[in-house]
Amino acid sequence: MYDEQQQPDTGPLAGFTVGVTAARRADELGALLQRRGACVLHAPALRIVPLADDSELLAATKELIDQAPDVVVATTAIGFRGWVEAADGWGLGEDLLGRLRGVELLARGPKVKGAIRAQGLTEEWSPSSESMAEVLDRLLDEGVDGRRIAIQLHGEPLPGFVESLRAAGAEVVGVPVYRWMPPEDIGPVDRLLDAAVTRGLDALTFTSAPAAASLMSRAEERGLLPELLAALNHDVLPACVGPVTALPLQARGIDTVQPERFRLGPLVQLLCQELPGRARALPVAGHRVEIRGHAVMVDGALRPVPPAGMSLLRALSRRPGWVVARAELLRALPGAGRDEHAVETAMARLRTALGAPKLIQTVVKRGYRLALDPAADAKYADA
Repeated sequence: MYDEQQQPDTGPLAGFTVGVTAARRADELGALLQRRGACVLHAPALRIVPLADDSELLAATKELIDQAPDVVVATTAIGFRGWVEAADGWGLGEDLLGRLRGVELLARGPKVKGAIRAQGLTEEWSPSSESMAEVLDRLLDEGVDGRRIAIQLHGEPLPGFVESLRAAGAEVVGVPVYRWMPPEDIGPVDRLLDAAVTRGLDALTFTSAPAAASLMSRAEERGLLPELLAALNHDVLPACVGPVTALPLQARGIDTVQPERFRLGPLVQLLCQELPGRARALPVAGHRVEIRGHAVMVDGALRPVPPAGMSLLRALSRRPGWVVARAELLRALPGAGRDEHAVETAMARLRTALGAPKLIQTVVKRGYRLALDPAADAKYADA
């Protein structure tokens, strides 16, 4: 969990809260987001089984050493390095490297190429797109009937990849380099889910397909899946590092955003574009007011606002310049009950937080309105 009290009050993500589901490299992703102003809520949706403890990897490694494959597909740098390190721990490192020197070795991308070359090996080919689909096309174009192909699995399914090779006549050996398991402490995941369904998040990031599938599985166990899907469809932006990661969400009808390059840096840059673009900006009482997730930008200065105040402000901004009755504002307050005095209290705190009391006008005996600039009134008159 990250300290939300130390967020910078500037940056493209200032005023937004971003959920992080990553188990691996979560610190790096969280730091990138925080440096750009975001509040970060971290809950690893999975944990990784240590390689040396994985009997399936040991069995697959022995099988490949005993019976040589024709092709080995390496998919991730960390996975390839981990495979060799685990084999070293079992006393099989040299045997594995010797076997890999005699096969057609394909690398999914530049990081994997680096890991392969660091072991004194040379890849035969790597796609410029870093796409497993391009790897599959190459294999099928070459012809795989009767060939033995080993694929380094990277903790997530490769939908259609293995099936397509087998349908074309290949014998496919999966190398499960690391496996995902549910987190030992489910509490942070539940808090992240609660934040998502109550719209306490502006975006939710995913860096692996198993994390996305695990989060939805936990939501289903708690009876929250419909609420989670509704949030991701309308209010909480689901951002995935790449297309494979997005598959479990797409299977549930969720549209996601993805960077062109499947890396953490481009993922963060994408959020820096998308979230400010979704924020509502209004000309109010001579000021520029931009309503963000948990804060408001007033003339470019970040103003943190309590949750009750944000609820009121969103209710007022749905019809800018129009009077909103106290009874309607009361319904917008979470857990406010029936006492309209709660509206007055929350409104006073909201005005203080905004630092410009004239942004919101009291209309005697009717309610409150945003003091929309006269030039903008016509634009929103029929809103």
